[in-house]
Parts: sequence; structure tokens; C-alpha cells
Amino acid sequence: MNRVGPLLVVAAVLLVVAGCTPSPVPPPSGRWLPRPGVAWQWQLDGRVDPRAEVPVYDIDGFENGEAEVARLHRDGRKVICYINAGAWEDFRPDKDAFPAAVRGRANGWDGERWLDIRRLDVLRPLMERRFDMCRAKGFDAVEPDLLDGYLNDTGFPLRTEHQLAYNRMIARIAHERGLSVGLKNDLPQIRALVDDFDFAVNEECAQYRECALLTPFVEAGKAVFHVEYALTAKEFCPESRRLGLSSMRKNLRLDPWRQPC
Repeated sequence: MNRVGPLLVVAAVLLVVAGCTPSPVPPPSGRWLPRPGVAWQWQLDGRVDPRAEVPVYDIDGFENGEAEVARLHRDGRKVICYINAGAWEDFRPDKDAFPAAVRGRANGWDGERWLDIRRLDVLRPLMERRFDMCRAKGFDAVEPDLLDGYLNDTGFPLRTEHQLAYNRMIARIAHERGLSVGLKNDLPQIRALVDDFDFAVNEECAQYRECALLTPFVEAGKAVFHVEYALTAKEFCPESRRLGLSSMRKNLRLDPWRQPC
């Protein structure tokens, strides 16, 4: 949930016609492709509460097991596996597999440090194992968090090209396993990466007047799963509906409470 300065793109709003979204081209593998505007639930605080009446759930891949995913599937839901792809976490069971050399500065969240995403040779097998876990538990897709380290003070000299290479590697890892994958934040690289990812996940684009930047995903017939924490639903939902986003208000700790548009 790191932030950079606001990116104001007014002209992009003109590219979206209210209520009209193009039909998506099915992915070659037949993997799930969520459509713009589909309702969702995002819960990362503990084991999943299955009572939200929505077709898509995004839940923690480590904290939830095969049984929780299967239950959601029985209820007709698609399930997204949250994992951290951009930071080391000292509370995960695979924490010791990450060499100290790839752990950078703290990112503001307890127990987390930025990863040196230039080290594809080190990080690829570690991420492959995490994605294998998601697939083994039956998830339909993956939400890899913190795909924008190059915009932050990580302790490493990361550049745009490093992030593009890493993010595309992440997308390939997912697709090789038949999983859909979402681009998390990283607004400046959306146009470069929209063809590599199957949906987007965004935090607080309305707060920072950036939601129009997500238009390429909607134009491609791909969902944008969006949350706000500080703004009221009345403040952001009208624009979200115009842009075709799947928007809701959530508590910052991402517990079961939700207020959808």
C-alpha cells in the first residue's frame, strides 16, 4: 500500500463509455478472465469468512487451505490467492529460503523488507514454489503484491526495466500453471503490462485521482478490483461506475467488512 505522487490523466476518461465494455478475447489456455464490474471480496485478515454474496474472493494463500478454497468453489465463487511477490516477510513459513542478500529496506509493514527484484535467478524458484502452493490448493488466480518496488526506497537501485522484467516473469509463472494473475498497483506501467496480466488490483486510485489510468484493463475486457480506505462510497462510487471498476470500501486491515459500490 505504498504511495507515489498523484498521476493526473484526465484525457483517459474519455476513452471509457459508461456502461459499455468490450468483449474480451479468451486467454489461449482457457484460464479464468474476470470481466469488468464483477463484484468481489478481499479478506487478508485470517481465515476466510465465506458469507459475502459475491462471485470472487481474494484471500491469503498461506492462511487458507484447500478446504477453504473448495468451500468457496462449492458456493460458485472464483478464488484469488494473495501472495507477496515484492517483499520478504518474516512471518511466512518459507522465510529462510530468501537469502539475506535479496532483502532490502523495511517497507513500512511489520516484518517486511523489499526484495531485490533484479535477482531473477534467486527469486524465480521461490515464487514458483509459492505459485505451486496456490495451484495445489485449487486457487483460480494469483494476486502478487508489491509489484512496484522501483517506485520506492528499497535499498536497491531498481529501474523501470527491472520492474517490467520481474512483473512479466511473475505473469509467466502464473500462466505456466494455468492460473490467472493480477497486476497490483504499478500504475505507470499499465499500458506496457496490460497484455501480460488478466486483471488489475488497485488501492486508493480515487484518493489520489488516478483511476483513469486503469482504463486499459477495462478496454481489454479485464476486471479492475479496486478498494478505497479513507474516502466514503459516495465520494468514489460514481466515478468507479463510470469507469467500469469493481470498487468497494474496506478497512485497512482487510477484515471481512466491505461496503461495495
